[in-house]
This record gives sequence, structure tokens and C-alpha cells, in this order.
Amino acid sequence: MLKTKLGFTYPLGNSVHAEGVNFAVYAPNASEVTLCLFEGPVASELAQIKMNKREGGLWTLFVESAREGTLYGYRADGDYDLAEGLFFNKNKLLLDPYCKDIQGEFTWSERHYCHLPVGEFNVNDNAIDMPKSRVFRPKPYSGNRPNTAWQDTFIYECHVKGATQTLEAIAANKRGTFLGLCEYSFITHLQQLGVTAIELLPVQAFISEQFLTTKGLQNYWGYNTLSFFVPHKAYCVHGDITEFQQMVATLHAHNIEVIIDVVYNHTAESGIDGPMLSMRGLHNRGYYRMLQAPESVFINDTGCGNTINIDDPITLRLVIDSLRYWVQYMGVDGFRFDLATILGRSNEGFNGQHAFFQALSQDPVLTQVKLIAEPWDVGPGGYQLGAFPPPWREWNDKYRDVVRRFWRGDSGTLPELAKRIHGSNDLFEHNLRGPLNSINFLTSHDGFSLSDWVSYEHKHNDANGESNCDGHSENYSFNCGIEGHTDDPDVISKRRKLQINALVTLFMSKGVPMICAGTELNHSQNGNNNAYCQDNETSWLDWKNVNETQDLINPISSLMKIRSQLSTFKHPFFVHAEDARFAVLWYNKCGQIMSDMDWHDEGNKTLIYVLADLIESSSVLVILHADDTETEIQLPDPPFSSCWEAVYSSEENFEVGQFPSSLALTGQSAWILLSHNEETTDGSEKV
Repeated sequence: MLKTKLGFTYPLGNSVHAEGVNFAVYAPNASEVTLCLFEGPVASELAQIKMNKREGGLWTLFVESAREGTLYGYRADGDYDLAEGLFFNKNKLLLDPYCKDIQGEFTWSERHYCHLPVGEFNVNDNAIDMPKSRVFRPKPYSGNRPNTAWQDTFIYECHVKGATQTLEAIAANKRGTFLGLCEYSFITHLQQLGVTAIELLPVQAFISEQFLTTKGLQNYWGYNTLSFFVPHKAYCVHGDITEFQQMVATLHAHNIEVIIDVVYNHTAESGIDGPMLSMRGLHNRGYYRMLQAPESVFINDTGCGNTINIDDPITLRLVIDSLRYWVQYMGVDGFRFDLATILGRSNEGFNGQHAFFQALSQDPVLTQVKLIAEPWDVGPGGYQLGAFPPPWREWNDKYRDVVRRFWRGDSGTLPELAKRIHGSNDLFEHNLRGPLNSINFLTSHDGFSLSDWVSYEHKHNDANGESNCDGHSENYSFNCGIEGHTDDPDVISKRRKLQINALVTLFMSKGVPMICAGTELNHSQNGNNNAYCQDNETSWLDWKNVNETQDLINPISSLMKIRSQLSTFKHPFFVHAEDARFAVLWYNKCGQIMSDMDWHDEGNKTLIYVLADLIESSSVLVILHADDTETEIQLPDPPFSSCWEAVYSSEENFEVGQFPSSLALTGQSAWILLSHNEETTDGSEKV
């Protein structure tokens, strides 16, 4: 006979004590909540114990014989009322929204569904197909954090599995896991590039949608969350979630931060005909946004079936508690919020002063980490680039698009390109933010890889099983004359040069640079620009593709080194004419300051600019020549020396050299030149 008592209302979830385990769950409209205990390798149900209803919709129970490792779940009984959004069904085992660990696999079956009334068609028990919540006592993270300033940050967006799945330098059992990411060979690779932070695609426990599994596919990216607290167990070598902490600690020891991509906009429970897995069976109308006319309909601002109701205090608390847990216990340094507009939207629309933003801004833990928004979703008023409050950073797709268009050869792009290179002050300065609030990128997990951007004019997503109807149709891409793979050396050379051109633009722009993993390996997805379900060689990085004539490891490394030496990219504010230290100057091909006529010349495809530090007496001259014809330009007078020193070019046969007055540009090329005092005040040579 299990000995139990009333229990405590705080904290939610399970908490381990010397004499047993406390369980607390929020289910305000339930008539009864039952704690179900399981044991053994096949998780046989050991007991069902009614919980105690407490003030404020909480249910508690203290089980004296329970210990760490105990497996459990909840069953909630109550009304089934479609019009009111109530789906209570005691036949459905529910995952604890606050559990920190799970055990067992999720299996799709009709037993999970709850959109029919309880009766003949909805009495099947789903426990056999559900993972079980596991009592786990986490230990706070104790490693030293790099605390890299935004001005020094270079982000590498990668997938836990895809990054190392084929890396033979790593033991086979560690490839594609958290531990694989902290192996010496991978860390050395990141350091060679100059990376200071990895941004991991979702690492919170997720499942694949049934429409994918029926086609033999999987949700590879992971944007289908099952638990906001549990690391994805498939990324653990031994099923031990502390491996995530080990990964973070090892990366931190090498001065690499860990940012995780989080999905607080929807869950794997999907829409009205989705499965009942956790929150839906406990407090459906509180956790999810719904309409009621004449029956409840899930608001779908995500395109995934449901939308988290961040307006509800208990949902807001869940999200904040989850974020704090990943910082304090898992050791992460920041978050990239998927479809972040949803977290600032109430019934009246997006609000930069939403309670979610206020809760973050006053939290002593979360104010110390990096916060990055994907500032759009598919809901009303969903595009909110530039509207997030300080200190948020935002993925800048306007930067991505204009750089792609410029190097594709589109006319009339110079004014827009200059804004983005300057840090997008038109987007961020209005609310006292600076250029470092812009996350600049050329490609991400979503869309073409950089290699495919110059190899495909059209998406090729047939392998996704959606008749090539998924994914964006406008990618501002081009194929250099041949669609897809080719052995033509001229086309291969041209594609590599154009990728380097885009990378020169990225690293010579104000803002925080980010690249997608595989950019440096010339990774191709064979034209698939929506490889979310391709858990195979399409998405996995091909480490055998390391070849100096094709990969971009050395160009990226060189560009990051140049960038890191220039103070102009560390300046946190936008530069205007009255700035006493920094200057931004734009020139035409005659070496003169750009006129209005120059800016509005739609045929002009050459952008020349100087970024100068007047105190350090150093400046960088960047030349971006997207025209495919050779052009000789006059260089502006070097401000701090007798001539400009060319230190980098996408030109294949480029050699470092000095250019006093003019430069012959080859077609579609990018150049970086420096001017600085030959000696510092202490007499040492200037780098």
C-alpha cells in the first residue's frame, strides 16, 4: 500500500524530497486528476492514485515511497464539450508539462485522438503508446560561461544530428549526438572558422507528425515539441540527459556559447483532430488560443494546427520557467525563438510591450542571456521585423534577400543594400537599438543552402512528398547556367566565387554575422529548400567534401579574422555624420562621394564604401562588384596612409598588394582593402 499525503502546490511538476516525491499539476476545470505510477522495463502501470484538489486549480499529491527514476503520468477527468474546448478523457495518459525527463518511445495510434466524445469510439487507453514522465532531480549548471559580447559574436546555426552524423573522426556511437558536438575534431573545426556561438535547431523533446511517418519520413528539424524541459533523447548516447550539460560545459571550456532554437508557439498536440498528449488534456483553453463560433476552433497562426496562448498566466509561467531552466540547469547562453511574433500577440495583435516581453525584461536570469527573434509568423500582422523591444536581436531577412538579389545581378538594389550593410538603422534605430540588433545571414536551415543558391533557380522538393508545393518559391537564386550538379570547371569556379562574394558582404556588414552549418563545406541539398523531413544525406553534412578548391573554410576563417581586427564592427551605435570617431562613406567608381544620381542609377551594380575609425586611424575599403564585366575604378584617397592595401578578394589569383589610386575589378568580384598608420603609439607593427 503506497503511503501518500496532501502535497505541496510549489513547484509544479515533480520535486524530490528525502522522504518521497511531490507531484503538482494545473488542471482548473478537471473534476478529477489521477497520478499513474509505472514500473519495469515495459512501464507496466503499477497504481492509480487520486490527487488532491487545491486552491487555484492546482492538484497535488506526495508519494512517500517514490524516488528519483519513478515513472508516472496523469489522467484528467471532466466534461467533454467541444463548444467550450473541453476534452477531458481519463483514458488518455498525459505527459507532465513540467517533467524534466521522459522514458519510452512515442508511437502513433488511434488511441491518442480525443476529438470525438468519450464513448464507443474514444475509450481506448493510450498509455502503451506514450512515453512516461520520469522523476529527475536536476543539478544546476556549474561551468564557466564565455559571456561573449554581441560585438564579438559569430553564430553557426546547426542541427545536432546533421552536423556530425558523417564525421568519421568521431566515434560511431557519438555521431549525431550532443556528445558528438563536443568532440575535439568538431570543436577544432568551429575554432578554425572563428565561430563564437553555435545555434542549435530544436533540442527540446519532439515527435514526428503522423502525416510524415505514414510516408516513411521524419520531422528532422524538430519544430514539433513534446516537452519544453526535456532534451531530445534521440540525441543522447546512453539516454542520459546530462549529456546535454556535458556538451555545453565542453563547448564553454573552448569559449563557444550555446544558443538553442525554441518552439513556444505551438506543440505536437496540433489542431482539433490532433493527439491528446499533455496540455490539451489538462487545461486546453488556457494553454491554447481558440475561437468559439459555434464550436471551439484552434487559432492557427503557426501553420501547425495550434497556437500557444501566451496571454494565459499559467502558460506564460510555463514558458518563463522553461527558459530559466535551460539557463540555470542546462547551461545555455541564449535562445532563438521560432515564430517569435506569436509570443507578443494578444487578441488585439502584436504588442512590443506584451506581458511576455515584460516578464523577460525583469527576470534576473533571462536578462543576462542572448535573445533572438524570428520576427514573423503566418498570423495577422505577422511580419514584425524591427518591432521587438531592446535587448532583442532579430533575424534580418531583408538583409538576406537584398544581398542575394544584388549578387544575382538584379538592378536597382544599391540603396537597399547600403541600408542593410550599415546595420538597418531604418528598422532598429527607432526604439534605441543599434546595428548589433540585426542578425545578418545569407542562408539558414530554412531555404536553399548557400551552394544551392548559386546552383538552382527552382526548388526541387519532390522527396518531401508534397508534389513540390512546399517551401518558398522565390529564393532570389540562380544556377550560373546549369540547373543543379555539374562537372563543368568554369561553372564550379563561378559558383564558388559568387558564394565568397556574398560572404565578403556578410562579414563586412554592420550587425551580427550568422552562417548555416555546411556553408563552409559547400553543402548541397540537391535543390530542396524545405528539407525539414529529410533525415538523411540530403541534410547531413558531408565531411568528405572538404576540398580547398571547393569548400569555403579558409575564406570564412580569413574574413572573420579581418572583421575581428576592425573596431568599426564593434561599435554598438549607428554612425551618422556628426559622429566624432567613426565614419561611413559611400563612393562611386570615380572615387567620388555618391551623388543622388549615382544612388538612383539602376544599372549601377558596384557598391564601394569606407568604414573608418578616426581615433584608431584605421579604415576598411570594401568593393562589391556584381556586374559581370571588368571595370577599372578610381580609389578614394586613403585617409591614414599613402595607399590602400588589398588584403582579400574573391578573385581566384588574388595576391596581397598595395594600390595607390586605381584598381581593375574582374567581373562579379569582391574586395577588401585597409588603410592604417604603419605603427601604433608603442612602435609595434599594426595588424
